Amino acid sequence: MFEVHRKEVMWGGRPLIMETGKIARQADGAVMITYGGTQVLCTAVAEKTPKPGLDFFPLTVNYQEKAFAAGKIPGGFFKREGRPSEKETLTSRLIDRPLRPSFVTGFKNETQVICTVLAHDMENDPDVVSLIGASAALTISGIPFLGPVGAARVGFIDGNYVLNPTASQMADTKLDLIIAGTSEAVLMIESEAHELTEEEMLGAVMFGHRETQTVINAIIELAEVCAKEPWDFKPEETDKDLEAKVKAAAEGVLSDAYKEQVKQTRVEKVTAAKDAALAELEEDEREAAAGILKKIEKKIVRGNIIATGERIDGRDTKTVRPIIAEIGSLPRSHGSALFTRGETQALVVATLGTGQDEQIVDALEGEYRENFMLHYNFPPYSVGEVGRIGFTGRREVGHGKLAWRAIHPLLPAKDKFPYTLRVVSEVTESNGSSSMATVCGTSLALMDAGVPLERPVAGIAMGLILEEDGKFAVLSDILGDEDHLGDMDFKVAGTEKGITSLQMDIKIAGITEEIMRIALAQATEGRLHILKEMGKAIDSARDGVREGAPRITQLQVHKDKIRDIIGTGGKVIREICEVTGAKIDIEDDGTVKVAATTAESADAAIKWIKSIVDDPEVGETYTGKVVKVVDFGAFVNFFGNRDGLVHISELAPQRVAKVTDIVNEGDEVRVKVLEIDGRGKVRLSMKAVLADEAKTAAQE
Repeated sequence: MFEVHRKEVMWGGRPLIMETGKIARQADGAVMITYGGTQVLCTAVAEKTPKPGLDFFPLTVNYQEKAFAAGKIPGGFFKREGRPSEKETLTSRLIDRPLRPSFVTGFKNETQVICTVLAHDMENDPDVVSLIGASAALTISGIPFLGPVGAARVGFIDGNYVLNPTASQMADTKLDLIIAGTSEAVLMIESEAHELTEEEMLGAVMFGHRETQTVINAIIELAEVCAKEPWDFKPEETDKDLEAKVKAAAEGVLSDAYKEQVKQTRVEKVTAAKDAALAELEEDEREAAAGILKKIEKKIVRGNIIATGERIDGRDTKTVRPIIAEIGSLPRSHGSALFTRGETQALVVATLGTGQDEQIVDALEGEYRENFMLHYNFPPYSVGEVGRIGFTGRREVGHGKLAWRAIHPLLPAKDKFPYTLRVVSEVTESNGSSSMATVCGTSLALMDAGVPLERPVAGIAMGLILEEDGKFAVLSDILGDEDHLGDMDFKVAGTEKGITSLQMDIKIAGITEEIMRIALAQATEGRLHILKEMGKAIDSARDGVREGAPRITQLQVHKDKIRDIIGTGGKVIREICEVTGAKIDIEDDGTVKVAATTAESADAAIKWIKSIVDDPEVGETYTGKVVKVVDFGAFVNFFGNRDGLVHISELAPQRVAKVTDIVNEGDEVRVKVLEIDGRGKVRLSMKAVLADEAKTAAQE
């Protein structure tokens, strides 16, 4: 019944197995891919006819994790998987980015790739496995896909590159890099690094690219025995007469429009030129003319850069736009910065919280807490447009995570700076790489908040113009139009010491080591310039956190005392928080964190906790409250939850006939500890306090 085809190779010390023909047979392409004990079903389906009226390729990638893959039942009321998690969204983007440029130019049929994690061994991350499986499913599907695409994860442990490090190895790596590419060139890079040099990063990319060849060859060998017949697809031929007509009407005016250096004015002129050209055409010609106009725009912008080295806004290929960095933009926030680079601007705000504010993440690998969050927002007004506000899109999640990766390696250890950090970047203007503006703004805002970053972090976006004749230009600090009409988006973030994050996406068949080396060198030059400009505002964290931010004090108590601080049903800790206004976090090892916005509130809470965990000392005087009166004396709560007895003979210097003649329940009294016996019972005296006070007064 099943015609199963299987390919197995050893890769990175574990077997990689691709199997097709048994599951999801009605999909155009379906591959069950297994790596170690991680298993993913990858399917690819495309509509047989193109969607009319589209000027882009409608590819959708959905990566989804099933809770049963880790032997778990989903949380929540409905007990089923809900909206995509951040990990699912980021992995969907990760798979999409290298696959999208690998389809035949002109293919406009709606295409969907679905990768479903069916088993997770907790050691091999499904993200790279899914990318490889998606590439294999497309390669055998017959869909016009110019693959296969290979992928690999690269670590850097003890000075050596490691292929596909396991989850346990990731704790020791200074690099987490994912690379995807073809047999000839690199297509995509995503990474987080601990200040590695340019040579180390380039070495990791080349190492990863070499290792992907094993996967690419395995996919080819699988396809040779089971691939479906290729679709009979031919891109629509351009109407030469229409092309000449559009060119005559628009090329000159568009060329003049692109000489305008101010973005908004340039956009108006370009739009007017296009509208005028389309108005001269018949209605049935306008849809095809839109694609021709885009080609003309690309030719103008790219041709000028290659021929003259001058860009749309008048810069050469290496110059970074003017930068203004400001801190303390929002005085009520814990830390804030306004970072402006040319016509790109980000208002970034940092908020400090306590352990109670940590994000609880329910992942396949298990639940964990995250104390650093970075949220990126891209409102439509930032590009002068009207749009919907609401659901966070994949792009916003991806850009926020890129900035998170850039900053994360420089954050102080949690035990040295026990705060939860949330950063929000509101992109208020955009004309090229708002994600890198977010990196710069985040670094400034955190330092303004008093977060002791090891060093400031900056980011820069590089572009590429690569012509068919081999001529190319690498562009520093690209504009939106250069990103849109260029061939590469290459983002590098880091400190003066090295790279902390590198991301690359390209729209062509791949780039060479030479181009990447030039891009990295040029990015270093630009990054150091940006760091210098940022340093004019602030170059290291301010001393202490701002007024209004919580001040966290750490105490270490014996683990046996934790229950005393918490109390029955949490009664004691709730009372401390309500009375003092402080927040208290207690960890299993006895670490107690007291957070308060005022010194008085913190001191009161700390004093209260110490009174619970410390032991009273014989001979010391304490203030307490009478909690019970009996015939032979009064019981006084004088030290946390500790009570002691003041015998009737110790109430006053004179003889006392009745206890209530001296004290009643609820009275506040001062008592001296006379004795603590072996059973912990405490004998107190009010008479001794009076005697001590009298003695002191006599001496004075």
